Amino acid sequence: MTVPLPKDRRPLKPREVARSEFRPRPMPRREALADAAEGPADMKAISRTSSRGLDGFAFFVANLQTGFGPFLAVYFTQAKWTQSDIGFALTIGSLVSLLGQVPGGAFVDAMRSLRFAAGFSVVAIALSAFALALWPNFLIVLLAMAAHSAASCILTPAIAAISIGLVGHARAGERLGRNASFSALGNAVAAAGMGACGYYLSNDAVFYLTGFLMIPTLVALSFIRADEIGPVTVAKPPVAGAAEPRREGAVRALLTNRALMCFGACMMLFFLANAAMLPLVGSMLTLRASETATALIAACIVVPQVVLAISGPAVGRAAERWGRRPLLLIGFAALPIRGLLFAYTSSPELLVAIQVFDGISAAVFGVMVPLVVSDVTRGTGRFNIALGAVGTAMGIGAALSTSLAGIMADRLGSHSAFLGLAVVGFAGFVMIALIMPETRRSAGA
Repeated sequence: MTVPLPKDRRPLKPREVARSEFRPRPMPRREALADAAEGPADMKAISRTSSRGLDGFAFFVANLQTGFGPFLAVYFTQAKWTQSDIGFALTIGSLVSLLGQVPGGAFVDAMRSLRFAAGFSVVAIALSAFALALWPNFLIVLLAMAAHSAASCILTPAIAAISIGLVGHARAGERLGRNASFSALGNAVAAAGMGACGYYLSNDAVFYLTGFLMIPTLVALSFIRADEIGPVTVAKPPVAGAAEPRREGAVRALLTNRALMCFGACMMLFFLANAAMLPLVGSMLTLRASETATALIAACIVVPQVVLAISGPAVGRAAERWGRRPLLLIGFAALPIRGLLFAYTSSPELLVAIQVFDGISAAVFGVMVPLVVSDVTRGTGRFNIALGAVGTAMGIGAALSTSLAGIMADRLGSHSAFLGLAVVGFAGFVMIALIMPETRRSAGA
């Protein structure tokens, strides 16, 4: 006997199966990720491959840049260059570096692929090293120095953008601290390796080694997955019907950004006080311990790198836990303390030990500079150009520092020069304490 079906139902056909309705979850748009740091959800999970790739990239980039450090002066001197020619060549590099910070940041902002921008810079730096080794004539050297400085102006913001794009704003401090740690290790290893290379082979072998370091650097970059690099501070999508924002308006907005301008001024004061301290210490060590001056100066360089390598990741984590201002105050406070200790210390061994304070400042600002700039430019799409502007302010301070310290040392003595630099550093500390706002946003902001 067949039971009749109700009128509002029909029998199922053989292939029909009752199932719950399934609606696929839409993927988030790229624009929606741009300002994900507004809340606690800004915790991007990245693959171990990309993380290790960025570690290696930071390490090998530091190797590359070490080749253009003190080895240049040694190489030019061996090539029978006059001191005026050496100074002119180094000045060309410094000027291009100073003037190229903002254009370099704008170039990275305009690039669709951050990995391409970083790789392009690495290749340019390596070719500059090969040019120095193969054709050490005046014109080629000037072009190589200019190319190296211009490429570095692109590479620095590109690394910062890749780092923040990989992990998101909420974990940017920890990642930038990790970068600083691997960079410090890279500097130390490269300095030792290139020093041995120059001693046992030749001075031009240092630049061949620098050029060939391009290979492991690009290999490390290739391990960073492009699809895991999100936008850093992509501009928020415009409201429908609204006019397209002009580039000039965005730049003007940066110039009227109180926190950014204050931070740039503070960093200029920091480098105005900091850049000349180590050269002054070098002069003091040469006068007081001429036989061991080279070893002591090398120790003065290594000590801050060791402190930076050890404390960099901890600084990044502390920045997310405590905020930016407390760490900025620590970094600035270490500078006048260091200047005062240098002024009243005569023992060469103690002068080396005082460099621990330089390591503290280096650890803080290696993390804080890109992190604070990222905070104050979030949602503007101008992270890299703002980072370049702060870099320009730092370069101006460093360029004026040696002249200021030299005048004070010649007329008043090294003791007064250190005290004067300490006063400038203390002025930066006061600005941070009284004017600089906290830039970290709260989790619910």
